[in-house]
Amino acid sequence: MIRKMQNTDINRVADIWLKTNLKAHDFIPEQYWTSNYELVKEMMSQAEVYVYEDNKMIQGFVGLSNEYIEGIFVSDEMQSCGIGRLLLDYIKNKKVRLRLNVYQKNARAISFYQREGFDIQCEGLDEATGEKEYTMLWKQK
Repeated sequence: MIRKMQNTDINRVADIWLKTNLKAHDFIPEQYWTSNYELVKEMMSQAEVYVYEDNKMIQGFVGLSNEYIEGIFVSDEMQSCGIGRLLLDYIKNKKVRLRLNVYQKNARAISFYQREGFDIQCEGLDEATGEKEYTMLWKQK
């Protein structure tokens, strides 16, 4: 089931955010993610966030800022089970365009987004981490 995040979900959602970032972005120092943890929790409570829940346990979420995908995160044990696609399809039904940034070193995420109809628009640099990233775009057909 996909639903809007509630304030009571914030700790579980933030934990998935942290664990997923540490695993997917091992090329960025762990300190970067842990030092941003509290700030991200605060931002999430203000953001448009949808969670995927299975047996009353949140297993993934997507965060949005208008047409910009802040991120799609799925708990470690539930990755590659189609949850990311379900979350993405859910927001595709709400928007006509979606944009996101993804680290160039995160090949798994890039291929996922390309499979889901996103195209690389340009290359940039994430100032906070010094890592190269792509801006990707999806438009409703």
